[in-house]
Amino acid sequence: MSSHDVVRQVRRLCKTRKVGHAGTLDPLATGVLPVAVGDGTKILQFLFTDNKSYRATFKLGVTTDTLDSEGQVLQERPVPELTADCINSACDQFRGNIQQIPPMYSALKKNGVPLYKLAREGKEVEREARPVTISKLEIVAIDLPFVTIDVDCSKGTYIRTLVDDIGEALACGAHMTALRRTCSGSFPIEDCATLEQLKESTEQLPGLLSLDAALVAHPAIRVHEEAIETLRCGVPPTLDQVDFSAELQTDQLVRLQIDGTLAAMARFAPHRKQEKRGDFELVRVFVGQ
Repeated sequence: MSSHDVVRQVRRLCKTRKVGHAGTLDPLATGVLPVAVGDGTKILQFLFTDNKSYRATFKLGVTTDTLDSEGQVLQERPVPELTADCINSACDQFRGNIQQIPPMYSALKKNGVPLYKLAREGKEVEREARPVTISKLEIVAIDLPFVTIDVDCSKGTYIRTLVDDIGEALACGAHMTALRRTCSGSFPIEDCATLEQLKESTEQLPGLLSLDAALVAHPAIRVHEEAIETLRCGVPPTLDQVDFSAELQTDQLVRLQIDGTLAAMARFAPHRKQEKRGDFELVRVFVGQ
């Protein structure tokens, strides 16, 4: 099942075309897929930037063209008697800030053409390495030739590529056999609803959050009454027109609230005060729409 298949089912269940998702999952993968319904589609742009967590299983000794078990086998190599320390040592070079080359079987485009289409034609083109962050890479289980890992990573990380790189570091190759997204931003798998639960629901759909609750990862800023009308007209408030408890960093994304309801998403920009534009840069205004 693809991410779009999920969207199609939710559209049917919710009886609306206004449905979208934040973060594509490979057909092989399972787990967390944030889905927005109705007005929720207005905040999708703020959910794509979140970090992700995964549990992946890979098989050593075999490489494929797609880097996972759905592809054609390219090479088979013997798997040595690897210890946990040996595998962990190979993983060390992929922890932290690294450069990663995207796989050919991906939705990224080259001259306007998706890479996977070129790959299906037997073509391989040069891809630039991109910076990604692997903040966690832990070995969960080893049952050679299979290894299971938990990964916390930045947006844009390809776990298939990480698995392939680990396999090459171990000099025997590898391909991914299972992938489960366990968290997407502030959405852990424990809080998710399954498609089966949605189908069985006869009243309120399970798992639905308000716009404000869905963006809880961003600091909340309460807008004073005197700044509400100007905010509705697209004028950002100044610091003396808001209340907040968190320490803000320049360019940090925040929620502007009116009576506990999401009014706008903005970036903290105190330098703008010198331009007489308030202390926030509005990214999207929801009130007055």
